[in-house]
Amino acid sequence: MEHNNLYQEACEFFPGGVNSPVRSFKMTGLSHPLFIRSAHKSFVIDETNRCFLDFVGSWGPMIHGHSHPKIVEAVTASAKKGLSFGAPTQKESHLAALIRESFPQMELMRFTSSGTEAAMTAIRLARAVTQRPRILKFQGCYHGHSDSLLTDIGSAGASVDGTLTSNGLLQDTMNYTDSIPFNDISALLNYFKTYSKSIAAVIIEPIAGNMGCIPATVDFISTLQTQCNLHGTLLIADEVMTGFRVDFSGATALYPNFKPDLILLGKIVGGGVPMGVIGGKKEYLSQLAPTGNVYHAGTLSGNPLAVSAGIASLELIRKDNFYAQLHDKTAYLCESVVDLIRPFDLPMQVHYRTGMCSFFNLSQAPMNFEDVSKQSVEHFQEFFAELLNKGIYWPPSLFEACFISQAHTYDHLKEASKKIAHSWIFATRKIAQKHANVHYNTEPATADI
Repeated sequence: MEHNNLYQEACEFFPGGVNSPVRSFKMTGLSHPLFIRSAHKSFVIDETNRCFLDFVGSWGPMIHGHSHPKIVEAVTASAKKGLSFGAPTQKESHLAALIRESFPQMELMRFTSSGTEAAMTAIRLARAVTQRPRILKFQGCYHGHSDSLLTDIGSAGASVDGTLTSNGLLQDTMNYTDSIPFNDISALLNYFKTYSKSIAAVIIEPIAGNMGCIPATVDFISTLQTQCNLHGTLLIADEVMTGFRVDFSGATALYPNFKPDLILLGKIVGGGVPMGVIGGKKEYLSQLAPTGNVYHAGTLSGNPLAVSAGIASLELIRKDNFYAQLHDKTAYLCESVVDLIRPFDLPMQVHYRTGMCSFFNLSQAPMNFEDVSKQSVEHFQEFFAELLNKGIYWPPSLFEACFISQAHTYDHLKEASKKIAHSWIFATRKIAQKHANVHYNTEPATADI
């Protein structure tokens, strides 16, 4: 069945034909999304049996590639013993021990069924611990779709003026959530000067992934840590995307003296099965029910399928040189594209960390959501469509990071770098031709790239 027919069928059941907005391809300008039938290693296969090299990776969990035999085997074996018990299992402690090896600051932790749920619980816990109401987040950072955090969220197309992102939010709730520009030390200091006695927590992605891949600067993290320590504010590191992706101990380990009180995990920690984690100091986590009076519960929290997949996933990353190899692959792709684009003197900025990257249609390196928003949507749409034509499955949003897995080979990445560069040049020339009302060849010669 063709994608358009599949999309029309899906629209009869789901709002916009999808179960998460970014899947709709709305920002791409295309009339319908791809419908995926299956995936293997670094490829996805759509319902028309076309194969694409995948740089979405299910939005981050697939660091080992799709259908890794060890993870599939673990999930299959677990399913044969029962899908869910609603009771404790020994495997939960096994997974927790693996997590604590990477994040020793997680003296206690609680498993959830999503990153959104972990973030929501962290906010409730921080307010209970500090007895303060205010939450500070950063423009362009996404922490799930709970009411308290649904403002200025980057890839969802939110504004950066503090207005409500979604209908159905109470202004009274949002009055206690503030957002300021990412990497803006002056704005951070001014905020603490104004609200220091009422800030329960600051939540941050050390490396943002929903305004493209934008790392926090070392100075920004250092200033944030100092201010939180000084004013008794809890610091929450949202590592749902970066945890176990950019380093064995997450993005937290990449910043000197970064000591968050609470850490959030997801995606890779569940091996591709829905799961989230909130962890941190015992004095805080012990306030969750049943040992404390901060309520959290979940029918499927710590379910055996997710835990089994998570154990298999985390055991795989313990292989020698896992992250060094993944970093080298990421660097190879990004630097290869830059080298191919350089002779054409076209705007392109690239940010990458191990296993994730973004290419920005900008002349200067972006530092925050405002910078990223200056990109041309028209260029992105032409670029995306050309990549799709060339068999590359790219994130269908200007604001989403790309993900690289261990299943991507250097041959895959070499070929992909040529297609990415070609598509970038194609898009730039096509737009220039359109707006200048002139005609020239939009296809760069093979020798060009």
